[in-house]
Amino acid sequence: MKLDPAVVQLLDVDPNNTTVSSAGGGGCSSASTFRITSNSGDGSKRTFFMKTARGDEAAMMFEGEDASLNALHSVVPSLCPQSFGHGQFTSQPSTSFLVTEFLNLTGRGASKANGPSLAAKLGRLHTTPAPIPEGQSSPVFGFPVTTFCGDTPQDNSYKSSWADFYAQNRLQHILKRAEKQNGSDKELRTLTVRVIAEVVPRLLADDHLNNGKGVTPVVVHGDLWSGNASTGTIGDRSDGPEEVVYDPSACYAHSEYDLGIMKMFGGFGGSFLKEYHVHCPKTEPVEEYEDRVKLYELYHHLNHYALFGGGYRSGAANIMKSLLNKYGK
Repeated sequence: MKLDPAVVQLLDVDPNNTTVSSAGGGGCSSASTFRITSNSGDGSKRTFFMKTARGDEAAMMFEGEDASLNALHSVVPSLCPQSFGHGQFTSQPSTSFLVTEFLNLTGRGASKANGPSLAAKLGRLHTTPAPIPEGQSSPVFGFPVTTFCGDTPQDNSYKSSWADFYAQNRLQHILKRAEKQNGSDKELRTLTVRVIAEVVPRLLADDHLNNGKGVTPVVVHGDLWSGNASTGTIGDRSDGPEEVVYDPSACYAHSEYDLGIMKMFGGFGGSFLKEYHVHCPKTEPVEEYEDRVKLYELYHHLNHYALFGGGYRSGAANIMKSLLNKYGK
């Protein structure tokens, strides 16, 4: 494969001394992946990772991943690869691309990791206040661009209240998506509407969390299941493998939001969470921590129901019934 001129310009490499080969793992259903290796005159080389896909949605997806990677990287540079940019091929304008640092993965537990643990890195990410977005005068929940959780586009329009953002931008939005994909479902809609009206204000209200102080927006990964975490070497760094994450779907959110999908699919055991909470303490009231995480897990059950149908509906319904039995009016 010949490197497209748009990528040559983005990376400022010599196309005559640059090779492109196939790489594994696309992060979305329609992406192709490549390894770019560029040799310089002094004998050194630079290695990049590139995703490509066709269509308008791919362009949005890569814009979201570019912003997500750089949001995480700006807070904890060793947590994930840096993105160098995204765009459309000059030779094929219908094909979009994303180029990042190459990530040489060895697998979690396959080799000893150097540097801070993933729990420590995630704790640092989740205790660093998110930046105030352009055009805003104070911290907000949301994100500057659309991001995708799997193949689901997410509404990241800004809200000043975390409870409002989670209710409207996540639960209401994914309910509509699930109904569009699977047809109307009276019971599921009734349960979701009740959770939005009764459980979300009870557990997530600004005047309830942290003794009435609310929560400070932080950058979260957004799709941190165990398949998006591993051990590897980022780019051409020489300090060896370390624990890393990839394929983020970031937003400015409550720190505990990431724990929902981490719990749903496992892979982050008690020792991980114990270390993580040394760096990022549980939000007050601590006694409601498990239920908040369950509420955040709900979104991912609904999203997987929207994406794949089947048994994810019952998982979502069971969570909602459990929370309503405890907090419903």
